[in-house]
This record gives sequence, structure tokens and C-alpha cells, in this order.
Amino acid sequence: MDKSFGTALAPIPPSKKAAARVAFVDLKDPARLILTDCFRQFGVEVVMLTGNVAERLKKEKFEACVLKLGPEAEAAMESARTSPSNSRIVIYGIGASAQEAMRYSKYGINAVFNEPLERPAALKLVRATQMLVLHEFRRYVRIPVITEISLVTADNRRFTATSQEISSGGMSMKSGEDISIGTNVEISFALLTLPRIWVRGTVTWRKPNSKSFGVRYDVHDERRVRIKEWIDAYLEN
Repeated sequence: MDKSFGTALAPIPPSKKAAARVAFVDLKDPARLILTDCFRQFGVEVVMLTGNVAERLKKEKFEACVLKLGPEAEAAMESARTSPSNSRIVIYGIGASAQEAMRYSKYGINAVFNEPLERPAALKLVRATQMLVLHEFRRYVRIPVITEISLVTADNRRFTATSQEISSGGMSMKSGEDISIGTNVEISFALLTLPRIWVRGTVTWRKPNSKSFGVRYDVHDERRVRIKEWIDAYLEN
């Protein structure tokens, strides 16, 4: 048998997978330069969008987008979230704080670059979220997203917090209210395609300096299954 026959039909090496793309929506220097360098360190291609941004976000596929928070950004976020291609896009806002992002929580902003933008902090945020952008879901089971969380303690104390990351087993959040480890709470929130949900949980850790704490869902509360289903759908999109 002619050995060259097997050689001729040797499998063709797969082509290199295209890099994830992040859309920069009307970003100005120096933010544009700082963030371009941060994303490119993780192999993410940067695409500058100007002009009819909403139309491009509706038709073109992007894994993430970065925009300055404000009323003028709403059309772009609305277009991305209602697009079949970009409904699960990772949205980074540029603003003063996570509280500012709460005004636009209905668009499911995932993370915020605080102003004034500083390279070390920006790189830290990109590093913390790049697995989600690059679709490395098996290594990233927490979804960064900013939304308002309502909490009620066993003694009927009520307050609100801002979510940081959500997983199928619990979530981290930030609040100016003081809360102790071991406190039992019922939390409620809504996320994009997930209608408002209530679930019991327990505070398992807190960091007073950053005013952040974590809640683990009660394993006996079957309502937590809806959160897991939402996360699975988010990651499979």
C-alpha cells in the first residue's frame, strides 16, 4: 500500500480560534488607551465603535462592551440586551461607583471601572472577569453582575445591598449596613430574564473594610434551583 496515501489524507490542523471581541463605545483617551492595554493582555480583541453604535450591537457579535455610564449609553445597552447575538454580552460600565450603575441595573451591568480610571485597578477588574469574556465557563462559575438586593433578617430588619457576584450556591454583595456572620436572611432580587426571586440564606463571611459580605443559599430552599437554572442558561448562551 502506498504510504503516501495516508500522508496525503493527514488531518488538517484546526485553525486558531478567533479572539473574543470587546466593543469600546465612544471611549476617549486616556481610558481607551488604558483599557486597550488591559484587555489585550488576555488576548481580547478591541473594537472601537462610533456613530450608529446601537445598530452594530444589534447585528455584530461581541463578547463584551465597555461604555461610559449615562443616559446616552442606554440605547447601546438596550440594543445589546435585546439582540439575539449579544443578549448575554458582558457589560462594563465606566462611572463613579457601583451605586451609579444601579440606575441602569435593568440592563444587567456586570462590572464597573471607577473614575478616575487607574491602570492597576482596571487590570485587576479585567483579570477577575476575563474568563467570562473568553467563554472559559468551566473555570468561571460566578457571574459578576450589579443589581439591587433586598434583605430581611430573622428579626425583621430590612435593608438593601448591591450584588457583586452570583453563583448557584450563593452570592457576594456590598452594603453600608453592619451584618454579622451567621445571620439568617431572606434575599430577593431580579436579573435580566430572571423575574424577582426570593431565597433563604446565611451570611458566611464579611470584610468590614470593603463593606462586602457573602450569603450562602439554604440547601433546603428549593427556590435556589431557579438561580442555578438561570446561571446555566447564561453560560450556555
